[in-house]
Amino acid sequence: MTAIRQPYKMSFGVGGLLLNESIELARQRIGGSSWDAVMADGIAAGTTSLPKAQSRRRMLREIINRLSSLSSPELEFLVNDADRAEQAALLWVAACRSYRFVREFAIEVVCERYLSYEPDLPLEVFDRLLAAKAEWDEGLAVLNRSTALKLRQILFRMMREAGIITEKNHIVATYLSPRLVDMVAMSNRSDLAVFPGFSAERL
Repeated sequence: MTAIRQPYKMSFGVGGLLLNESIELARQRIGGSSWDAVMADGIAAGTTSLPKAQSRRRMLREIINRLSSLSSPELEFLVNDADRAEQAALLWVAACRSYRFVREFAIEVVCERYLSYEPDLPLEVFDRLLAAKAEWDEGLAVLNRSTALKLRQILFRMMREAGIITEKNHIVATYLSPRLVDMVAMSNRSDLAVFPGFSAERL
């Protein structure tokens, strides 16, 4: 039986990892609030600093979309135990779970280049992967150039914030603490493959 593949959801252009906002919303969730209540409280509390109400709602919706991909133990760890680097890494996992294109870019481009001793990550590799995927996906094919450039900018920002690449777009091997590895592996060990260098050594 053929597995149904996750559709491409290209709404990650609302911001980078959004670490501070994510921690705040995750804290409300583990406190017992439903995701709907978390959304409402986030709007009321002004969790994001965006000026327009529609933009604030969109950002909160995407943060909750990412956070909802994490298990309850992962959310607890994110809020109560993880240090800053572990928080960023776990939010990178959440982004890769939530957005198929981000995950495929991480594995098929970033990690493959690292394994091939090509540590530089030029912006054009994003364009090439998007063009290749767009050949057989209508949703990707209709993205205009300005949207694609915005998505590229945000994805590279996310990777910098997660410690995947440097400010000069060089791929770096990721160190993951044993407790974070165990936490992610409990949910899905294959998610560790989104970190350069790690999959080759530990999977």
